[in-house]
Amino acid sequence: MNDESLPVSPAARVIVPVVLGAFVVGIWQLLVWWLEVPRFVLPSPSLIASALFTDFGSLLTSLWITLRITLMAFFIALAAGVALAVLSVQSRLVEISIFPYAVILQVTPVVAIAPLILIWVGLEHVDRALLILATIVAFFPILSNTTLGLKSVDHNLCDLFQLYGASRWQRLRLLQMPAALPYLLGGMKISGGLALIGAVVAEFVAGSGTGAGLAWRIIESANRLLIPRMFAALLLLSTLGISIFLLLAGLEKLLLGRWHESAVQRER
Repeated sequence: MNDESLPVSPAARVIVPVVLGAFVVGIWQLLVWWLEVPRFVLPSPSLIASALFTDFGSLLTSLWITLRITLMAFFIALAAGVALAVLSVQSRLVEISIFPYAVILQVTPVVAIAPLILIWVGLEHVDRALLILATIVAFFPILSNTTLGLKSVDHNLCDLFQLYGASRWQRLRLLQMPAALPYLLGGMKISGGLALIGAVVAEFVAGSGTGAGLAWRIIESANRLLIPRMFAALLLLSTLGISIFLLLAGLEKLLLGRWHESAVQRER
């Protein structure tokens, strides 16, 4: 019997990573204490926890700013990506018109266009620049995955709908969108993380001192050698990213759990 055939309980999926994480943190604390590593090089977990507790108010405010930009960018990318995917599937002309530019936006590093976006919107509107840049980063996975899903419909079912005289709207609503749902949800999980990354990278590039998100807290802490607070901000960023992924994974399980092969649990 190999490991893949062994059943894994939901509790074990939580307990095992927590135990491993606690072990790593314990080793980290022990080594920092034993080797007397300076706090400005690598702070101990206890110092990071202390900094998180001391600066929790300001860090929480920065967390909310980063979260707000991330969610706004994600939902804009979701709406625009799905809409353009539907249009591109309905019209070949639309597809060949927009996809080259979507690819250009995807492959162009956000750090290269961030200064230009900042100039266009003005330094007094840094939040707008962060929103635009985060949206650009999060847009392409939604567009490409949804387009792929809409094109992956069984041709026999398409012929059946055509045989019964279904309209284009009926084919889209009853056949193509359900078939594309797993692809869309997969793209959303990627896009959610990229929206956060885009917001953080954009704020790093902005670096004007007018930012107030977690990325600016990291820059500020590094400049002042407040390394424990920098690690605390990093911890909050990681927690935010994990939370976004888990929420989208839960949504995927909720929508696909009863019918799609990727989510249905099979007895072994």
